[in-house]
Amino acid sequence: MRLIKLDEVKRKTTLSRTSIYKLVVENMFPKPVTAIGRSRAWVEEEVDDWIRARIAERNCPPSKAQSEHM
Repeated sequence: MRLIKLDEVKRKTTLSRTSIYKLVVENMFPKPVTAIGRSRAWVEEEVDDWIRARIAERNCPPSKAQSEHM
């Protein structure tokens, strides 16, 4: 298990700091852990899982409700 800092999370996701923390507050992105003192980091596997889930969502065919709105 590896912890990664915000800069690496931003690089992996291409999201801004603001977007990452907004998604965390909305429970739509993994929460950081306190590493040492006030230092915060993310579990790399959780971030990678989040990225894989976004890819899976993209690859799923649209639901019937979604296709009716097109």
